[in-house]
Amino acid sequence: MSTLTVPTVPPSPRDDAIQLYRAFKGLGCDSEAVVNIIAHRDATQRALIQQEYRTMYSEDLLKRLSSELSGKLEKAVLLWMHDPAGRDAIIVKQSLSGDTHNLEAGSEIICSRTPSQIQTLKQIYYSMFGVYVERDIEYHTSGDHSKLLLAYVTTPRSEGLEVDRQMVAKDAKSLFKAGEKKLGTDEKTFIHIFSERSRAHLAAIDSAYHDMYGTSLKKAVKSETSGKFELALLTILQCALNPAKYFAKVLHKAMKGLGTDDMTLTRVVVTRAEMDMQYIKGEYHRKHHKTLNDAVRSETSGHYRSFLLSLLGPNH
Repeated sequence: MSTLTVPTVPPSPRDDAIQLYRAFKGLGCDSEAVVNIIAHRDATQRALIQQEYRTMYSEDLLKRLSSELSGKLEKAVLLWMHDPAGRDAIIVKQSLSGDTHNLEAGSEIICSRTPSQIQTLKQIYYSMFGVYVERDIEYHTSGDHSKLLLAYVTTPRSEGLEVDRQMVAKDAKSLFKAGEKKLGTDEKTFIHIFSERSRAHLAAIDSAYHDMYGTSLKKAVKSETSGKFELALLTILQCALNPAKYFAKVLHKAMKGLGTDDMTLTRVVVTRAEMDMQYIKGEYHRKHHKTLNDAVRSETSGHYRSFLLSLLGPNH
C-alpha cells in the first residue's frame, strides 16, 4: 500500500511545469515549492510533468533540478522523479560501478524484487545503459555473491502461492545437509534453492526447516555463510517471509546510533513509498513502539526532511 498523498484534483502537468519554472527563477531556488509539487505526484504524473517541462522550456527538468538543488534533497528528488523500474536500474548501476557500501544497495534491490519486477528492471537497465545487467554483475561482483545474483536475475520463478509439500521437505533436508549437518558449507545448494524457488515455496521451507530441525533457516544462513553472500541470502529469505518487516529493519538500522545512513534511508523511502510503505510503517511501529515518521523527523532536517515526510504520508 502506497503512502503517497496526491491532490484529489491534481493540477495539470502544464501548471506544475509552470510552477516549477517559477520556483527556479531568480536568486536561489524555492525548494519548498519544488517539494510541495513533486512529493505529491505519482509516477505517471511525474513523467507527464517532465514531458511538459521539456516542451515548454526546451530543457530537461532532471538537469534543472540537479543544478537548483543540492545535497541529500537533490539525491532524493532525482531518484523519485523516475518510475520504479528506472529507479531500480539507476541504483543497481551506481552500486555496480561504485564502492562496496553501494554494492549492498544493488544487491538489496535485486534480491528484494519479484520475478516480474526483475524482468522489467533488466529491460530498462539495457535501454538506459546499453549493457546487460548480467554483464555488470559478472564484472563487478565476485564469488558466491556473484553466482547467487546471476542465478537470481536469470532464473524464472513462479509468483503463485501454490506449494508442493514433498518438494518443500526435500529442499529443507538438502539445505540442512548442505549447511548445519556438514563441516564447511555446500554453497551451491543454497544458491540453487534460493534462486529457483518461489517466495511462497521459500516461506514453506523456512517453516518446515524449523519443524524438522528445531532451528530457523535464518540462523542456519547466518552461521553457514558470511559477507555479501550471507546478506543476499537473508534478503531473499526475509522478503519471501515478510518484505515490509525486512524494510522496517533496514530503515531502523540506517537511523540507529550516531549519525544516519542517508543513502539507505533515501533509497528505502523513495523506492517503497508507492509500493508497500503503509505496511512498512506498521511493522516499524510494532517493533519499535514509535512511528517511522517520528524516527525520520528526529534524524533529518530542512527540506530533505519535509520531502521524506511527504512521501511517508500522515503520521498515524
